[in-house]
Amino acid sequence: MTYETLIEPAGLRQHLGDPAWSIVDCRFDLAQTEAGRQAYQQAHIPRAHYAHLDEDLSSPITPTSGRHPLPDIQRLAARLGEWGISSATQVIAYDNANGAFAARLWWLLRWLGHRPVAVLNGGLQAWLAAGYPTESRPAAVMRAEFKPQPQNDAWLTTAQVQQKLASGEITLIDARAADRFAGRNETIDSIAGHVPGARNHPFVSDLDSQQRFLPAAQLRQRWLEESRGPDAGHVVCMCGSGVTACHNLLALEVAGLHGARLYAGSWSEWIRDPNRPIVA
Repeated sequence: MTYETLIEPAGLRQHLGDPAWSIVDCRFDLAQTEAGRQAYQQAHIPRAHYAHLDEDLSSPITPTSGRHPLPDIQRLAARLGEWGISSATQVIAYDNANGAFAARLWWLLRWLGHRPVAVLNGGLQAWLAAGYPTESRPAAVMRAEFKPQPQNDAWLTTAQVQQKLASGEITLIDARAADRFAGRNETIDSIAGHVPGARNHPFVSDLDSQQRFLPAAQLRQRWLEESRGPDAGHVVCMCGSGVTACHNLLALEVAGLHGARLYAGSWSEWIRDPNRPIVA
């Protein structure tokens, strides 16, 4: 059995010693960028490697990019190989922040053509609540060869988003909180507001009070209205920098609504050009 969306803590616990499985800790704090690594060094799920959002799951920022550009494919492939990930490896990603950062790795692997990847439902909190173990020693390097097969239609550039919005080909859905979307509370990016024509679906609305994903049937009911039917091929998800948008993409997959794509640059790239329109 392979896992391609979510896995429960009990399911992961059964495979802790499985050499065909790789666990990746994606904890991160946008305000304190070393906090996740420090937390990993103190305690993490046994055998987990650590993925840093800025260093491993993104490329350096450029004058025209958003805050978290997509990583260089070959560099990411080499890193995945260092974590023991090959085309046959079952990957489990987790964090302690609603699954937002873990979902970034989930989407990146799918972008590179790797399907057996899942996010730990409820994250590290659910793992600890179940009484399962942690350790502080770093995971052993288990080198493998990861051969990327990029799915180039999995994401859109800013130019493509502009063109397809103008022609009505896509439904653009923003994962940011409602107050940021409305331009009332922008503390991260230099300009507040949203892309004209975008709709708002905060990614946290896909979760219950325990920070676990809602049941698939409930997610499907919520997302059918947003996606205007079971074919989500016209849906494009965005956020501030292309990270939490992946959480909405994961929710759509859990709901059985397939084909949605990522606007990788998202709001922080959109506002790089003052000629692009905004709603504030």
